[in-house]
Amino acid sequence: MTSSRPRHAPLVTVVLPVRDGAATLGAALRSLGAQTFSDFEIIVVDDGSGDDTARVARRWERRDSRFRLVRTPPGGIVSALRRGLSEAHGTLVARMDADDVCHPARLATQVDLLQRRPDLAGCGTGVRYVPASSVTARAAEYASWLNSMTTWETVAANIFVECPLAHPTIMFRAAALSAVGGYRDRGWPEDYDLVLRLWRRGHRFVSAPRVLLDWNNRGDRLSRTHPSYSLDAFRACRVHHLRRTLLAGRSGVVIWGAGPTGKKLALECRRQGIRVRAFIEVDPRKIGQVIHGAPVREAAAANGFRDALHLGAVARSAGRETVRAAAVGEGLADGEDFVAMA
Repeated sequence: MTSSRPRHAPLVTVVLPVRDGAATLGAALRSLGAQTFSDFEIIVVDDGSGDDTARVARRWERRDSRFRLVRTPPGGIVSALRRGLSEAHGTLVARMDADDVCHPARLATQVDLLQRRPDLAGCGTGVRYVPASSVTARAAEYASWLNSMTTWETVAANIFVECPLAHPTIMFRAAALSAVGGYRDRGWPEDYDLVLRLWRRGHRFVSAPRVLLDWNNRGDRLSRTHPSYSLDAFRACRVHHLRRTLLAGRSGVVIWGAGPTGKKLALECRRQGIRVRAFIEVDPRKIGQVIHGAPVREAAAANGFRDALHLGAVARSAGRETVRAAAVGEGLADGEDFVAMA
């Protein structure tokens, strides 16, 4: 079912894919209906739900003409997102999930930021996990990391650590999304893949420095259960995009960190045809070992691999910054010769 173009094309389209989300969809749509910014349309893409999702969305469609329901056979989130984008009339496209709640100033804040910053292709917002009782120390660290992505310099320095914008908070210029082909299904996180393709085209994006979305911390979220969002899938996505950018013309990679994270990164690099030249370690017990055919060397040996791309492979943020500082101390340019990863 394709709707005709409205007489007034809204500035913002919010695309909300959902499957079997009747229990939480009403709260999500209420939070959108309560926005202080009003020039928007909401496209709810019901991806083959078997519950009352469509009925909840229909109630909002009847109540407010800015809300539209599109029903599709089950196809997965990427298919639903692509359908939502095909229905969008706004020059700005925002995301929302059916189990999250956005704060009243969310859309207004993002529109204001993008209107003031024509250099940005898009932006996210800060997030907080709910309920607070479910937030582990690791989740709190991750939310804090996301909420720090408020300058392009910070985003650029961390683009290969993790997706720097929380997906349900993003708002991008529709033209930028169209230019890179929108969402695609490659067996890894569709949001991270999209952000990295935008980065490859030279686009910039940041998060607004305000917490404007309550992110449901449910254990059954798709991002926690589907193999496309596993750590292995994230790693494959990073290496794929590195091969097509910073690795061009390099002799291979040197991995800073010979722990579990570094070893898994080395295996993924080899799987994608990238030579692992060496590991760099600060732990003297590991120096001199050979891991996956590559020697483990001390930091001072880094200058012997100037033709390689150096990758920091440390899972926790404090450790990543320690490794980054050590690499820079050895004369490697952050973001060019050295890339922080996780």
